[in-house]
Amino acid sequence: MLSARCSAPVVSICRGIVARTLTSLASSVALEGAASSLTSPAAFQVPAKVSFSSPVRGFASSADAPKGEEEPPPPPPPALSDPFVRSVVASVPKWVEGVCLTSDVPIIYVKREHIVDMATYLRDSTGAQFRVLSDLCGVDYPSREQRFEVVYNLLSVHYNTRLRLKVRCAEGESVPSLHEVHPSANWFEREAWDMFGIMFENHPDLRRILTDYGFEGHPLRKDFPLTGYVECRYDDTEKRVVQEPVELAQEFRFFDFSNPWETLKNEGKEVPLPPTK
Repeated sequence: MLSARCSAPVVSICRGIVARTLTSLASSVALEGAASSLTSPAAFQVPAKVSFSSPVRGFASSADAPKGEEEPPPPPPPALSDPFVRSVVASVPKWVEGVCLTSDVPIIYVKREHIVDMATYLRDSTGAQFRVLSDLCGVDYPSREQRFEVVYNLLSVHYNTRLRLKVRCAEGESVPSLHEVHPSANWFEREAWDMFGIMFENHPDLRRILTDYGFEGHPLRKDFPLTGYVECRYDDTEKRVVQEPVELAQEFRFFDFSNPWETLKNEGKEVPLPPTK
């Protein structure tokens, strides 16, 4: 009786060992068969009907494509491919002169008389929220009819986005001040006046901020002499600093405005705006 009870577990254990052995043998045979099929040359033959250079995706030739399918429209100009720039141009087309897209920051050229309206719109619009004027500066192009450009660098903290506005003006023309829209424009506009002589309308205190009292000219203009008009030196006889005019003939200078460090996606050319309806 005891031997019969002990033999039952032994039989079940033997059956399990035999089953696992048969399973492992079957799997090894299957792997050998798969390996032999992969090593055969027929496994690497490509069907002759398959084409890897099909002009229409999913079809061997354009004739095999459905007749009703049309080619996609051409992409918009690079400057207008930015969705935000497109929305601004579509919202206020009468305020915009042109657009240009650099490698990182879109540029919108704004009409001089509408710069305050544009800055207010970009500050208060829920889709923009450009509430920080991080910088304002001037640029001098002596050969242009509208000689100066005023550049406004805006920042939207909410959307982590930057935008650049530009306004053109000729010598003697004034640009509306943004100090009521962005208080930081107060000192920025004073600097632009001091360095370039650009006038800003309705500025509360438009006076020099970097140069000394009685300074002649505007130092960052391209026609400003490199030596300046006045030389300052200390006079041992008078024991004070004296100013003397500088007499130096300056040759003609050629100005190259190309910048090898900033690549323009549309080669720096403005993209014409779509016609307004």
